[in-house]
Amino acid sequence: MIVTKEWLNEFISIRSYSTEEICKTLTSIGLEIGGTFTYKMPESVVIGKVLSCEKHPDATKLSVCQVDVGKEILQIVCGASNVGANMYVPVALVGAKIGELTIKDAELRGVKSSGMICSSTELGLPKLNDGILELDESIGNLTVGTKLKDINAFNDTVIEIDLTPNRGDCLSIYGITRELSAYYNITISPKEFFTNEHELSIGQKIDVNCDPKIETSLLYKVIDTENFKLPLLYKLRLAYVDEFNTLDIVNAVNYATYESGVILNCYDVNDAVVDKNGISLFTLKKDEKGFDCIYSDKKLSTLGIDKGSFDFKSTQILVEASYINPDFISKQVYETKIETKKDPFYRASRGSEPDINFGINNIASLFSKNGGKVFKGIECFLVEPNKISLDVSSQKVSSIIGQSISKIDMEKILKSLGFELKDHGSNTLNVTVPAFRHDIRNIADVTEEIVRIIGIDNIQAKPLAIDEVNRTNETSIMYTKLNQLRSNAINAGFFETITYIFSSRELLAQYGFDTVKEELDILNPITNELNSFRTTIALNLILAASHNVKMGFDKIAIFEIGSVFSSTREESSKISFLFSGTKESETFLNHGKPKNITFFEFANKIASVVGDFELEEFVPTHKFAHPYQSAKIIVEGKSIGEIYKLHPIVANEFDLNDTFIAEIDFDTIKSELVQAKSISKFQGLHRDLSLVVPKTIEYKSIKTIINSLNIKELQQFNLVDIYTDAKLGENESLTIRFYIQSSEKTLAEDDIVTIMDNILNTLTKELNIGLRQ
Repeated sequence: MIVTKEWLNEFISIRSYSTEEICKTLTSIGLEIGGTFTYKMPESVVIGKVLSCEKHPDATKLSVCQVDVGKEILQIVCGASNVGANMYVPVALVGAKIGELTIKDAELRGVKSSGMICSSTELGLPKLNDGILELDESIGNLTVGTKLKDINAFNDTVIEIDLTPNRGDCLSIYGITRELSAYYNITISPKEFFTNEHELSIGQKIDVNCDPKIETSLLYKVIDTENFKLPLLYKLRLAYVDEFNTLDIVNAVNYATYESGVILNCYDVNDAVVDKNGISLFTLKKDEKGFDCIYSDKKLSTLGIDKGSFDFKSTQILVEASYINPDFISKQVYETKIETKKDPFYRASRGSEPDINFGINNIASLFSKNGGKVFKGIECFLVEPNKISLDVSSQKVSSIIGQSISKIDMEKILKSLGFELKDHGSNTLNVTVPAFRHDIRNIADVTEEIVRIIGIDNIQAKPLAIDEVNRTNETSIMYTKLNQLRSNAINAGFFETITYIFSSRELLAQYGFDTVKEELDILNPITNELNSFRTTIALNLILAASHNVKMGFDKIAIFEIGSVFSSTREESSKISFLFSGTKESETFLNHGKPKNITFFEFANKIASVVGDFELEEFVPTHKFAHPYQSAKIIVEGKSIGEIYKLHPIVANEFDLNDTFIAEIDFDTIKSELVQAKSISKFQGLHRDLSLVVPKTIEYKSIKTIINSLNIKELQQFNLVDIYTDAKLGENESLTIRFYIQSSEKTLAEDDIVTIMDNILNTLTKELNIGLRQ
């Protein structure tokens, strides 16, 4: 948004404030300054009047002018085609410096010339035409000899403001004036409107038919522009803000729009369909995409989207002032993906000025003051805007700001910004948001408005008081664990699946799983295949894997975290895993023949997800488990689940290859912070013991005895080999590898021998087992 200081001054007296002060003010109230530029006229350029203008005797494109500059009459040779007698023009006197050119007495084709009649660009102003600049009384009294540097219109400051998308209310001179008025507490000068009425009324010239579905507020006037001419001051200001056009009517519409913020448009009355009574007919209706449009025998414009083309063949125009809800039109454009024009969609989508009566009166007055005639009456199609009302307490506002503000001060600021207020007592105000503030929705927005006017720099900084609150609870711990397990499972190569908490009662019973008691089961199942609450996730995973095999997949690795139910319908959570088929894809390294996953490879994958565990043999109670490849999952001596290979008969029934399943109680899986432990800096070493052990003795018995010794130097031990042959008979050889390390010293050979002897002697004493010879 670009404004000029002099244009703002028409509404609010700010000449006493420097440009620097105004920019600082605008920045402090949230309107960031993008830059400034001041136009300054050269010292020796004055107003002159062309007394006579005759063709040069020796040059057809030159004119010899006698120009009154106040103190004298100068003869100036001019090459502009638009120069003529009785014109007021800017004259650069001899000695004036125009850009890099210094004006001197000269002789052009044998005719003396003293001075130069200037164009707008020669004076450093924006281009307004192709010839010299013609002055008129819009810039002030045209007194010959007056220096242009003393005329405010030519020595204006342009201020560029970087508006955020929510501040559509500031897309006008009047909108910026409202902001400055609130900050400086200066009353805005009311705009004086003048109407030069035509002898006819609007109904004698046009008729606008409106579809009731139209959602745009509209006002229409008809104006005769036969004698209309836009003065220099308006053109100059439009050029300053980069809105200048070559057509006076278009410039008038642009000027009134830019000044008021109301979206204005105009149409040639001759473009309308004329009925038998000579009345020009226009129609307001929606187009095929639901946008409000104005039609004659063709579409003339899409309201808030495209103004249409300007091709005025007659002197009578239909002027339109419109307003449409910015949220509505933005959503409609997003949904339809139609092409928009920057003007007017830029204004409409950000929120144009809703006081369209101000806009229509403003443009009618502009035409009237400059030769136009306004037909009596007006066509109205108004949609009442919804206004937001909020109850705002000074205590709440003060708590948000962090600084106490009185109800009186709050009321004063909000009134200055155009809010309507009602006092509800108890330090509470009912605040009605002005229609032009489309961005204010809640008390935080209202507070921001108060802070803007107070000034953020005037809010005292205070140390932030932080009370640490323990936000960890059972729910947060559960979700943390859930997400961690999911992440671990995905890293281990499993894909998460989600199935119904229902299952087939018949299949559960067929394969030996518990079922929910009939009196507690589902009354109205979704289908016969899902007629009971599931008591295991394994069946659902098997069905999912079978479906994947039928789709052509030879490797399925899936997991699910979900609920299961006991026979009494008590709910608990399980995490279940299934791996079926080959453990890797076909590659050069495996000669295109990848092997199936094994029981212990599957167990290692599960351990990478849920943490370390031990396996303990058990007799399965259901028909899914292979009788010789199944085990309980043990953590700290407690069973938390089971792991098994799917029975070959069952696998064949579901068309599955080698398949392994693990199902673990979700609540038993630990989710604890990892505790950092010191690491010994002394060297550790391995020692092996190969023991002859009766086949009737389980390895866990040996492990229990070794752990009971509580040898602090013994960091770890694992069973690494099992060997049998005919010589061993009913015995077998178990090789156990020990890792020994002290945190206090480097162990000597004697220390290591003592530790190993202690282990061996204890095993011999307790289990009557010894070393293999």
